[in-house]
Amino acid sequence: MNFTAIDFETANLNRSSACSLGLVQVRDGIVTGEYEWLIDPQQPFNRMNIAIHGITPSMVDKQPIFKELWTTIEPLVSGEIIIAHNAVFDISVLRYCLDAAEKSYPEIQYLCTYRIGKKLLQELSSHKLNMISNHFGISLNHHNALDDARACAQIMLNLMDPYKECNPLHFAKSLGFQAGSMYSGGYTPFRKRKINPKQLKNKAE
Repeated sequence: MNFTAIDFETANLNRSSACSLGLVQVRDGIVTGEYEWLIDPQQPFNRMNIAIHGITPSMVDKQPIFKELWTTIEPLVSGEIIIAHNAVFDISVLRYCLDAAEKSYPEIQYLCTYRIGKKLLQELSSHKLNMISNHFGISLNHHNALDDARACAQIMLNLMDPYKECNPLHFAKSLGFQAGSMYSGGYTPFRKRKINPKQLKNKAE
């Protein structure tokens, strides 16, 4: 059961304004590596964003910009199955930051614990990271990038455990999802799998 969980925080509403990244590696179902970076977004901070994550301009002063950090981050994500909670946000932050840095996209596949959790935990009134974390008894300092990545990793492990499935991609596929991907020159979103009408007919028969 191998994957890498990530979480971004941003300075403002622009997806290219990453100011923090948390990354957690899981190998054979065990957390084997944790990383956290503050990032100088080279953009102004929004008061609302500061209120959410507590990161201020002075905290990122003299921190590396994303383009400088990418040489460190790229080997940790390339070729990986990336897990994020509300992946549509985190993967778009990664894409926008790479676009701004004029860097090629890495080869990755990614899954979303928000959408998987929403399908499997229908009894919950909300499927936000803090709500699913509370459901599984996972401690969480919400909107700290590393803590959010840790919680995302533990949520994925908890969601997969009853199914005795070791491959996150097979797990998602069994639930009717198609993994998203990034690759040099483009990306595909995490989505529900398209079912061939002929397959439905065969099943009915």
